[in-house]
Amino acid sequence: MKWHDLTDDACPLARAMGVIGDRWTLLILRECFLGVRRFDSFQKRLGVTRHLLAERLKRLETMGLLERRPYQERPLRHEYRLTASGKEFAPVLLAMQDWAQRNLPSPVPTPFTFVTRDSGEKVDPVLTDRHSGAELNHRSVLMAPAAASHAQDAAKEPKDPESPSAAQAP
Repeated sequence: MKWHDLTDDACPLARAMGVIGDRWTLLILRECFLGVRRFDSFQKRLGVTRHLLAERLKRLETMGLLERRPYQERPLRHEYRLTASGKEFAPVLLAMQDWAQRNLPSPVPTPFTFVTRDSGEKVDPVLTDRHSGAELNHRSVLMAPAAASHAQDAAKEPKDPESPSAAQAP
C-alpha cells in the first residue's frame, strides 16, 4: 500500500501519515519553517533528487499544506509557502524535535532549536488539553475506540423521556 492510499482512511493518524509519512516530506516541511521557499534551495539543502522533490512538493500543495506562488515571470518560477494548514503543523515538528532530543541523542549539536518569538528563549514543549489545561501524556490519556468515546458522550447527555431513543434505552 502506498502512503497516499491512506488519505481516505477513517483513522486520523493514518490520514496524517498519508500526507507526511516519509522522511523527505517532513524535511521539506522543516525547511519551510526555516524560511526556505524555492525549489533549488530545497534541493541544495536536502540533497534530494529533483524528481522526488517535485513529487513531494506537488503532494504537499495538493494536500493543502503548501501553496505555489510565482516569483519570476521569465522564465516563470514559483516559490512554496506554508498555508494555514501547513503552519498548523508547527507543533508536530516541535514535539518530534523535543522527543528526538530526549530519546535519540546525537554527539553533534542540533543545527536549530525552537525559541519563542517574543523573548528568544528556548522552548520546553508540553502538550496540554485545550479545555482543562491538563498535561497530556501516556498516563493521562487512553486511546479508546471511537464507539466507546461516543457512548460515553451519549451517557453524559440528559435524556428526554419523550424521545424515541430514550424509550429504547435499557
